[in-house]
Amino acid sequence: MTATATATAAAPGYRPGRTLPLRVEAVRQLRRRRTMVIGGVLAAMPLIVLAAFQIGGPPGRADRTSFIELATASGPNFAATLLFMGTGFLLVIPMALFCGDTVASEASWSSLRYLLAAPVPRARLLARKFTVGLAFSAAAVVLLPLVGLAVGTAAYGWGDLRLPTGVSLPASVALPRLALAVAFVVLSELVVGALAFWLSTATDAPLGAVGGAVFLSIVTGVLDAITALGGLREWLPAHWQYAWADALQPQLEWGGMVQGVSLSVSYSVVLLALAFRGFARKDVVS
Repeated sequence: MTATATATAAAPGYRPGRTLPLRVEAVRQLRRRRTMVIGGVLAAMPLIVLAAFQIGGPPGRADRTSFIELATASGPNFAATLLFMGTGFLLVIPMALFCGDTVASEASWSSLRYLLAAPVPRARLLARKFTVGLAFSAAAVVLLPLVGLAVGTAAYGWGDLRLPTGVSLPASVALPRLALAVAFVVLSELVVGALAFWLSTATDAPLGAVGGAVFLSIVTGVLDAITALGGLREWLPAHWQYAWADALQPQLEWGGMVQGVSLSVSYSVVLLALAFRGFARKDVVS
């Protein structure tokens, strides 16, 4: 008889579906210091960038061929610039941290076995942990451009989103497009969260799970820069990470974003399946 079945027989009224509510797990994660630190860093980043522009002067080239060079054009431009700066590394860190630290930290504190002895079914434990981790990761990704929009509007005013192509999008069009771009970033980095979560179920060291996911993300970015790989680069999640820029074109382009999300979700399904399968068979002693 399994431990869960034994507990069910010994404890009338026990309902596995009521164990570890999402609200309880969310409050636990919200109160952790690393959550506050990540939130503080992302909220402060737009102010740091603004200070850099104020001290060094606005970015300037006559042709204005990138989002960074158009950062001071308006609030929406400043928000797009922050999203551009964060894609590829800065926004990878909270995704890896919130998803990779969640299970491994319980093991490092020797509290994981007590959660399972409560008893919380293993599949439910992982589902709750990953759901909350993903929600916090998405909130972190949204926070950076959202604060950037507020800071940029206060500093440079509200206006159209000027594009590197030389045309502009009205603010009423630019805001939904920016929201779409942020949603793409969340989905494209889902593979990082799934990888970190899988590593989190396989190790008792949170730093190993988080660092491993960040390291592999960097490696795929380096490989994507090797043009000799040709079409093989399209199988790398990093190849599509800036496809969100297609949402900020005069004519909305879906091709790159659809391919990027499809690849990320496909890899994530495999990694999550490995996490659930491995954890179901794991001998938890910590």
